Amino acid sequence: MGAQRLVWMDALRLSAGVSMVALHATADANGQPFPDWPVEDRLIPLLIRAVVYIARTELFIIISIFLLLMALEARPRGYGPTIRQQVRRLLVPFAFWTVFYAFYSLIKATQFGYAPALWDALGQPMTWVEYFVLGTSKYHMHFLPTLFGLVLMFPLYRIARDHVWLGLLVVACLMIKREMDVFLWSSMADMPGFDFVLRAVKIVTYAGYGFVAAALLGLWQRHGPVGREADDPSVPREDRLAPWVPVVAFAGGLLFLLKLAAVWQTLALGRWPHNFTPGYWADFLMPVALFALCMCLAGRHWPPVIGRVAKYSFGIYLCHPIFLDLIEISIAHALLTPTAQVLIKIGLAVPLTTALVIGLSRIPALAWTVGLGPIRLPWLAARAVGWPPATTSTPGPETLGETLSEKAK
Repeated sequence: MGAQRLVWMDALRLSAGVSMVALHATADANGQPFPDWPVEDRLIPLLIRAVVYIARTELFIIISIFLLLMALEARPRGYGPTIRQQVRRLLVPFAFWTVFYAFYSLIKATQFGYAPALWDALGQPMTWVEYFVLGTSKYHMHFLPTLFGLVLMFPLYRIARDHVWLGLLVVACLMIKREMDVFLWSSMADMPGFDFVLRAVKIVTYAGYGFVAAALLGLWQRHGPVGREADDPSVPREDRLAPWVPVVAFAGGLLFLLKLAAVWQTLALGRWPHNFTPGYWADFLMPVALFALCMCLAGRHWPPVIGRVAKYSFGIYLCHPIFLDLIEISIAHALLTPTAQVLIKIGLAVPLTTALVIGLSRIPALAWTVGLGPIRLPWLAARAVGWPPATTSTPGPETLGETLSEKAK
């Protein structure tokens, strides 16, 4: 049998990339839920946000760890080589876009009147430390250093592949995260280094997603298309997880009810309800439910076009603020309802960002900036030899290639 592409995984990657565009488009230019508008005008944007927020950045984390562990089983490597490869795949593009957004943000800052403050911040060494360690140069850049921190712990997750019940640690980790966040914000918010402590706690507690990713990989290998032979050979390999679809869908539906309750809170308060505990659990567990649902549906027909487009998902995630900023500037003084603003931002940012990423991917010297080619920097040229774009261990720098799929089968 020839290599079979895991299109369900491509669908998850594409959903995660595009959802970030829609997520950031459903807030106003200050990142708030349009608090100056009447409730009825804010409802549609918040409902759109509730749907797209199912595939939040935590889904990228699950995908990344799942594929990393799968790739390491197909082509074993030691800890050092694995981490060095992840540095090239994650941190080198991260450094490029950190510098880019540090100065690109001045365009929006000039239009909205806070350019002097931003210029002053750029002159402070600590600002650049935070940019490169915390990813604060733009609202979405925090993901890459967080993901790299999680990748550093990948040997820890492997035990959950054989003991899938350890995937439940995601619940315990998220519980500890919430309690630690409450403690830190109430007791240490004014202390030096607070943001670094907060991020360290986030990375440690997000290890739960690593355990759940490894547990899902164990289930996939046992019962999915790349697993061992079933006890009953008459059962199609692709359908062994299908009976779980109603259960997973039901669990996801219950979580979505909690998200709707959070929408109601936002409408009533005019701000994001960060202290609404049910909404917290819905937000952070929804990516797990979505991943599990797509995995259970792996035997269904998935349009092949998804696989061809999904390779641009990482680039879409990285580049979408370029156009969102320009769109927000252009409509800042237009008398548009929140719904119109959201639809315009999504309708323009998604195709424009996709076009930019496709364009960058076709320029050999720049394709690496969106994770679609080898690094073409002289000081990294020797270390970039052997770049394996066909192995999928991170969400964007490589695609679900036939090499990995064939070995995994």
